[in-house]
Formats: sequence, C-alpha cells, structure tokens
Amino acid sequence: MELRCEDIEYSIAGNRILKGITMGVSNNEFHTILGPNGCGKTTLLKTVYRIVKPETGTVYLDGRPQKDISIRQSAQQMAVVAQFNNLNFDCSVLDVVMLGRTPHLKMMEQEKAQDYEIAYDALRKVGMYDKKDRSYLSGGEKQRVVLARAITQQPTLLLLDEPTNHLDIKYQLEILRIVKELNINVLAVLHDIQLACRFSDYIYLVRDGRIRHQGTPEQAITKENMKEIYDVDCEVLNQGNNHILIQYT
Repeated sequence: MELRCEDIEYSIAGNRILKGITMGVSNNEFHTILGPNGCGKTTLLKTVYRIVKPETGTVYLDGRPQKDISIRQSAQQMAVVAQFNNLNFDCSVLDVVMLGRTPHLKMMEQEKAQDYEIAYDALRKVGMYDKKDRSYLSGGEKQRVVLARAITQQPTLLLLDEPTNHLDIKYQLEILRIVKELNINVLAVLHDIQLACRFSDYIYLVRDGRIRHQGTPEQAITKENMKEIYDVDCEVLNQGNNHILIQYT
C-alpha cells in the first residue's frame, strides 16, 4: 500500500501542530520522520492511522482518499507498531499475535490452519516461536511480539511510532533489521538519528510542524540541518552505507 499525505494541517486548542505536511512512501522503501520533541512527528503518524483527523489536507492510500476506505480494508494492508508500553499479557504470545488476523476474517469466522501458519511464520521471523505459549516476557520480547502481531496482518504498509524507545540497543537493532527485511513500505518515527540513518532510505526532518529538509540520510543529515532542527553544534561524518557518525561539539 502506497501512502501519500498532501498539505496535512492539524491543531490542538488553537495551536497548529501540523502546518501543511506533504510526504509519502512507495516502492517498498523505509522512510523516517525525525525532529525534536513536540514537532508533530507522532501527530502526523496518527493522521495516517486515523487516531486524529486532519483539519485540512488529504491522506491517500494507494491513490484513494483515506476517507473512502473502510478501517477494516485499510487494516488488511496497514499495520501499526507503537512505542513500547507496560503491556500486560493476560493470554499467550500466540493469542496476541493471532489478533493480527482479525481484519482478514469475516464476522464470527474462526481462524483456519492457514491463519495459524501465518502467525507461526511471523513468530519465527522475530525469534519468538519457541515462546508462543508463554505470557510472561521481558520488555524486548514484548515488543517483538507486538511486531509479530503486525507482521501477521500481512501489511504492505507498516507504521512505526518510536518502536524501539526505551529498549536496549540489541533489541533496537533486532527490531529494525526485521522490519527492513520485510521489504514493504515503512514510515517510522524514530528518536535515534544514527539508527535512523542506518536503516532508512529517506528521511524527513520536521520542526514546528513543517518539513524543513528531506532526502537520503546523506542529504538530510548535515551539520547545518542538525543546527537548524535540533539547535546543536556537531560534526557529521559519512562512513558509507548509511553509517553516519554524529560528533557533538
């Protein structure tokens, strides 16, 4: 599923949070939104998965206005992984992951063997198949289960809202590697700039509700842009293959 946002604007209590955002994801690329806290990153993502409704502008999914597509239809192709929270599993890992099949089932329809195989495959991808019957998990394991649930939806568009926030670097790398290997359209909000550079094909730099700069990691992450967006002084060293080292001064 291709995503296109055109001139998205949104306000809270008269305060404009998004100010004419235009961006999109296609061709199975990994795009990332970066910017300081409160710049509108998560709000933009929420307009795509319908938590908030833009005041003006249009979100297009596969060229169709979002409003013309039912939530069930969009959920068959679009999945969301939000940042980690203290999710309490009152059921097994497999039960949680099987929820990803819900958009593909008719009312009162029971899961079939094929649905379970899709869930098993997702659990194998995230390295959680051997723990499918457990309910007590560590933080990193819980986030991998949430990712497995999203993969079980079989999305062609995956939205990530700081999915690695508060996780150890090992789990951050694991989760983003898994997502990259899915080879689908991905739009992510990330906090770690260097991690974003490593996995992203394209980066949007947002400040005060506007996209100020965009491009490949090498194009977007420069010392001048870092100063403008984050108000920090630094040196940016391009080590090749999207490995960018930022040295703060």
